[in-house]
Amino acid sequence: RMGKQVTIKGCTGPVNTFVVEPFVPHKDEYYLCIQSNRLDIDVSFSTAGGVEIEENWDKVKTITIATDMQITGDVLAPLVSGLPLELRPTIDGFLANCLAVFDDQDATLLEMNPFTLDGQGVPFPLDIRMELDDTSAFRNVPSKWGDDLEFPLPFGRTLTAAEEHIHTLDEGTGASLKFTVLNPKGRVWLMVAGGGASVIYADTVGDLGFAQELGNYGEYSGAPNTAETYSYSKTVLECVTANPDGRGRALLVGGGIANFTDVAATFKGIIQAIRELAPALKAANVRLFVRRGGPNYQQGLAAMKAMGAELGLPVEVYGPESSMTGICAAAIEFVKGFDK
Repeated sequence: RMGKQVTIKGCTGPVNTFVVEPFVPHKDEYYLCIQSNRLDIDVSFSTAGGVEIEENWDKVKTITIATDMQITGDVLAPLVSGLPLELRPTIDGFLANCLAVFDDQDATLLEMNPFTLDGQGVPFPLDIRMELDDTSAFRNVPSKWGDDLEFPLPFGRTLTAAEEHIHTLDEGTGASLKFTVLNPKGRVWLMVAGGGASVIYADTVGDLGFAQELGNYGEYSGAPNTAETYSYSKTVLECVTANPDGRGRALLVGGGIANFTDVAATFKGIIQAIRELAPALKAANVRLFVRRGGPNYQQGLAAMKAMGAELGLPVEVYGPESSMTGICAAAIEFVKGFDK
């Protein structure tokens, strides 16, 4: 069955991972779930764990613990109050240890369904799921998580060659380089600086009714150097110009107002990539909408405008006096013109 395509809840993908677990003879099955919220943690426990946990959800007991609360027997007492007296210390101690591991490993979810007691009466997980917070990798790799821990993509999601390339770039730099293809045949594409700006651009395109035409979501930030920006831009442009169909396409370049990123320096890499892909941009009927502010933004915008005139590419240039949402509207109006 390895590699076989299966469909789960409308999502299709290959089966590429199997979990083989030893059989442990047991009688009782318990359920445990620890899940982090924004400001606290939910801990759920039940003596009716196993495959029928959902049918017995009314037997699940849940408590909420503040993230800075010290774990004591009194805190966990509501969860184990229904157990036989001789079992309470064992389960109480096990829950406390699980919470300690949950906190130490920067987990966001720890679920055991079920866990049991082995022949010596020691808690033993029969099936366990744990989710880690990838934003804490900087303090847990390799000391706690090791060097080979991977965060898998969602089921049915595989990286395109372009996404894989930019992911590799991102791993090798202190800057941030992100890129996800949403619609390979989309007519509105983003090459946006900054995570906040990228959200505004993407949301605005959706609000204006063109979410289905949004080709990608991504951003570059953290002051990438010229070589990194060039490689990132070239990859994005190759996606923008793929499969031309005669209709116009819009590429939104730039972003908000930079705090420390040298706009002119990052634009050098983008301009270098545009020069190389100029024939493809013309063939795909791409119009560039450039908006940026921050250190040396005047030089960067002037370079973009001069490049457009030199190469015969349609480039509209805007400074920080123009809104990001307004640039999105102008881009969509251009694309709409080909639907009439």
